Amino acid sequence: MRKEYDFSKAAKNPYARRLKRQVTLRMDEDIINYFKNLAQEIGVPYQTLINLYLRDCATAHKKPSLQWKHA
Repeated sequence: MRKEYDFSKAAKNPYARRLKRQVTLRMDEDIINYFKNLAQEIGVPYQTLINLYLRDCATAHKKPSLQWKHA
């Protein structure tokens, strides 16, 4: 590996913006803390870990078991 690389003539990836989409989610504090602690153990950013987990759920077609209480 080189000590330094010259990125002065580099171009941004034109598809990068399409790869991910920013969203706002309201999550319980204990859930955020769980993923932050787990992410620190593994050594990845917690948002990346949440994304990987959700991707795994989507790929495996996992569905949560929900029981709604009607008022």
